[in-house]
Amino acid sequence: MARKVLLGVSASIAAYKACLIVRGLVKAGAEVRCVLTPNAARLVSPLTLAALSRSPVCQDMWDPSQWDMAHLALSSWADRVLVAPATADLIARLAGGRASGLLEAAVLASRSPVAVAPAMDTGMWEHPATRANVERLKSFGAVILGPEHGELASGRVGMGRLADTEALVRWALG
Repeated sequence: MARKVLLGVSASIAAYKACLIVRGLVKAGAEVRCVLTPNAARLVSPLTLAALSRSPVCQDMWDPSQWDMAHLALSSWADRVLVAPATADLIARLAGGRASGLLEAAVLASRSPVAVAPAMDTGMWEHPATRANVERLKSFGAVILGPEHGELASGRVGMGRLADTEALVRWALG
């Protein structure tokens, strides 16, 4: 039976790597559905992710075409939930139990294993609020994958780079 993976994408510049994750999952035989935050859709095209995943991309909890309460349908459908990349803002919303958007609501409603893959600038990653939010997510049972040390979109080198996409795919297929 194919693994069913819900991939949540937030508005980090690393959002383009969601395409690599989807390709890796589909190539391995997984079914993939993607949820984009509104700002993530500014960085990676919903059409691109739909073509790669062979499934519609969900973006809005209030979309009338999602008659089946998308956040509940998606969370109950998925065997695994992977949020990659996860911004400091999204991590804070999840840690606070906020469900203001489709992605947050789907993660909070899920009873499947959840992994969060942070991607942000080093200063944001090292901020005490982000560190506390990550620890809170861990206490809720979320797996934190990364970030890694390396070159960042800013041109700086430091912690905050999205974890290796192949490692993220391996977790999702686990």
